[in-house]
Amino acid sequence: MLNVEAQQQQTDSTDVKVGLVLSGGGAKGLAHIGVLKVIEKAGVRLDYISGSSMGAIVGGLYASGYSAKQLDSLFHTVDFNNLIQDILPRDSKTFYEKEDAEKYALTLPIVDKKVSLPKGISNGQNFYNFYSKLTTHVRHISDFGKLPIPFFCTGTDIETGEGLIFDKGYLPDAVTASGALPTVYSPVKYKGRLVTDGGVTNNYPIEEIKKRGVELVIGVDVQDTLMNKKQLNSVTNIMLQISNFRTIKDMKRKQPLTDVYIKPDIKDYSVISFDRGDEIIDEGARSAEEQITILKEIAAKQSSLFKKETIKRNKDILAVFLDIEGHKRFTRAYIKGKLRLKTPSFVSLEDLNKGLDNLYSTGNFERIRYKIRQKSLIDSEIQIKVEESPIKSFVRFGLHYDNLYKSAALVNYTRKNLFFKSDVLSLDGILGDQPRYNFNYYIDKGYYWSVGINHRLYQYERALDFAFVRNRLGLPDLPINFLDFETLDITSQLYLETILGQKFGFRIGIEHKFLKNSTETIGVNRNQVPGTVFSNINYYSAYAAVKYDSLDDKYFPTTGVLFEGSFSGYPFSSIPSEEFEEFAVTKLSLSSAAPIKTNLTGLLQVEGGVRLGNTTGVNSLDFFLGGFGSKTINNQVSFYGYDFLQLSGESYVKGLVQLDYNFWKKHHLNVAANFANVGDEIFNLRDIYELKGFSGYALGYGYNSPIGPIQVKYSFSDDPKTVSEVFFSVGYWF
Repeated sequence: MLNVEAQQQQTDSTDVKVGLVLSGGGAKGLAHIGVLKVIEKAGVRLDYISGSSMGAIVGGLYASGYSAKQLDSLFHTVDFNNLIQDILPRDSKTFYEKEDAEKYALTLPIVDKKVSLPKGISNGQNFYNFYSKLTTHVRHISDFGKLPIPFFCTGTDIETGEGLIFDKGYLPDAVTASGALPTVYSPVKYKGRLVTDGGVTNNYPIEEIKKRGVELVIGVDVQDTLMNKKQLNSVTNIMLQISNFRTIKDMKRKQPLTDVYIKPDIKDYSVISFDRGDEIIDEGARSAEEQITILKEIAAKQSSLFKKETIKRNKDILAVFLDIEGHKRFTRAYIKGKLRLKTPSFVSLEDLNKGLDNLYSTGNFERIRYKIRQKSLIDSEIQIKVEESPIKSFVRFGLHYDNLYKSAALVNYTRKNLFFKSDVLSLDGILGDQPRYNFNYYIDKGYYWSVGINHRLYQYERALDFAFVRNRLGLPDLPINFLDFETLDITSQLYLETILGQKFGFRIGIEHKFLKNSTETIGVNRNQVPGTVFSNINYYSAYAAVKYDSLDDKYFPTTGVLFEGSFSGYPFSSIPSEEFEEFAVTKLSLSSAAPIKTNLTGLLQVEGGVRLGNTTGVNSLDFFLGGFGSKTINNQVSFYGYDFLQLSGESYVKGLVQLDYNFWKKHHLNVAANFANVGDEIFNLRDIYELKGFSGYALGYGYNSPIGPIQVKYSFSDDPKTVSEVFFSVGYWF
C-alpha cells in the first residue's frame, strides 16, 4: 500500500524523488523484472536503486541502462545451470582437461591433509564473465552514483558478520560479491574482505536508500516465508528456515517504512527455481499491476517522465596493454598463452571470454577478474587479476556399469604442482568385477611441447562363440559352444604433445605393451591347472597420433567434428626374432554432428584401420568389432548388432548414421544404423568383391545424469547367426 501522508501537501509541480528497493531471494528475484515492467508502464521515474543478492543483480543491470523488456529477453536466454555450476564450454579445455572432466562425477579437495567439502557449488566465474560482458558500456564508471540510475548494493563480511554497502568500485565485482549465495557460490574476496551474500545481514536495504535523499520508496519483497511442519522435511529446508528467521523479523520493522510495498505470491517457488522463470516474472508483474493506479499517481507527481535509452554494448576494444596481476606460481607467459590474447590489437569481448574460459578450465585458478580500463579516447588496457587456487590435491569418484567390464567404482587421487608449476599427477583405482588402474603424469607447457607419462592395467573376461575363436586362433574342433576368453593389458607410454587452439593436437611417443590372452575352458598347463594361454607377449612401439575435436559434448553431441588418426610401428617384441617380423597399425576416424531441426541432431561417422606387414602370431592386435558403452582399448571398435569382440580381422571399414532427439531437458531418444567390412585382406583389390558386409541397428534412450550418461541400447542385426542384445552403460566411461 502507499503511504501518501507525507505527499498530501505537495503541489502538482513538486518533483518527487523515488527510490526502488529490491530484496534478495535467488530465483524468486526474477519477479523484480515483472515489477519493473509495470513501473515502466506506469511511467514512474526511478531516482535511486538499492538491492541485495538477486536484487543487486537485476537492479545493477537496470541501473546501468537496461530496460525491463531487455532484461526479460536477456534472462530468457540465460542457461542458469551453466552460471550456477561454472560449466565451461568443452572447446575451452585441452584434450587432457576434456578427458579429466568426462570421467569423474564428484571431486573433493584435500585441505591440511584431510578430505574436505567445497566452499560452494562454484566460484561464480561464469556469472562474473556474464555480468562483466553485459556492463562493459559502463566500465568507466567507478562511482555507482553516476550510473544512468544511481545504485548501491549490500554485502556481508563473512569473517566479522558486518554488513557492507558497495557504492563505488567496479560494478561486476560489487554485484558478484552481493550475489554470492551461501552454499551455491563460495565467498568472494573484495576490497580486502571475504564477502558473501548481502542478504545475510541486510536483505532489504531501505534505511540506507532513505539516507540518500529519496522521498518515496517502492519496495519489492521476494524473501521466503516461514515453512510449516510438513515442509520442514529435509536438512536443506531446516537450515533455510533458520536463516530466514532474522530476515523475516527484519521485514516486520522495514515494511512500514516502505511507501509502496509489493510482495509477489511466489511461495511455491524455491531459490533455485530458475527453470520456472517465466512464471516468476509473470507473478511479479501481476502483483505490481494490483498497484498500477498508485504507481501512476506517483508518476504524475514527477516533473519528468520515465525514459530509457537504448543500450549499445561494445563488440570489441582496441587493447593496447595487457596487465596481469596476482600470479605467483604460474608465469605471465603461461597465463598469456592460455588467454591467447595478442596486444596491441582489436579484442572482441567474445574472444576475451573464451580466453578466460581457457585459463579457468585448467583448475589452477580460483577466480579470474578483469577490467577494461580506458587509457585514451581510443586505447584500452585489459587488466587481468588472478587468484591462484590454494588447493593442490583432490580425491575424485565415479561409478560405471557396462556389459564388458561390468560394475566398477572409481577412486582417484590427483596432485597438482608436484614437481613443476604446471604439472599434474593422477592415479585411478578402479574396483569392481574387473579391477584395473590408470596412472597419468602430465606437464602442460601451453604453446610448447607438453610431456606426458601414462601407465595402465586393464583386464576383462568375455564368453565368446567357440567357432569364432577356433577360426581366428586355429584351434581344433571341440564339443563346446562358448569359451571364456580372458584378456590382460598392461601399457606404458611416454609422449610429447602440442596443442593448437584447444581443438587440434599432435602427439608422438614410445610405448611398451604387455598382452596376455588366455582361457580356463580348455587345456591344462604345466602345473596341472586347467587353462590355455593363447598369447603372452611384450610389444615395443613408436607411435604418432593427430586429433581434432570440436564436438560440444562427448556423449550427446549436437555440433562439431571429431577426427582421429594414428600410426604405430612395432619393430620389436618378445616373440623370438626368427618368428617375428616388424609390423604397423594405422587407424583413421571422422565423426560429424550437426543439428537438423530443433532438438534433433544427426551424427555421421566413418572409420577404418589396417595392420601392415607380416602379422603372423599377433592376433591379439587384430581389430575387434562389437558392443557398446565401455572404454575401448587397443583396437576395439563399438559396433551395433554384434556382441563385444564378435567380429575381428586385420583390417576393417565402418560407417554409422545416427539421429538423436533431445525430447526433454537432458533426456534423449536415438536410432542408429552401422555397416562394416572386416577381414584379413579387405583392401586387397582382388578380394574386395568377395567381402561379406556386416550391418547392425540400435534403438536407444539416454539421460545426461550427474554421474555421467545413462544409456540403454537395444541392438540387433539382420545376420541370422546373431541374437539381439541390450547394452547398458551407466556413468562416465573409464
